[in-house]
Amino acid sequence: MTDLKHAVDKTSISLYCQPGASRTRVSGLHDGKLKIQLAAPPVEGAANEALIKFIARVCGVRHADVQILAGAQSRHKRIEVRGLSSAQIHDLLMLYHR
Repeated sequence: MTDLKHAVDKTSISLYCQPGASRTRVSGLHDGKLKIQLAAPPVEGAANEALIKFIARVCGVRHADVQILAGAQSRHKRIEVRGLSSAQIHDLLMLYHR
């Protein structure tokens, strides 16, 4: 099960991110966290920006509604998504699991 915490209008999610992949996608679980492979390289914040854009696009929220709370320099990240419940986010991300 993934690590999700829900507040009134925002949800934080723990993710494991792998930059430098051939394409951006949800690729399963890693230590109980959703694993996101990112096509962007891990330089100058490119992978973090790609993660934010991917989550916003998949969840149908504005780019500004997604924020990295912890782990900007790590593969283990905690992000916050405003406007959706944890169940909605999980279901939307799992649609991209391949």
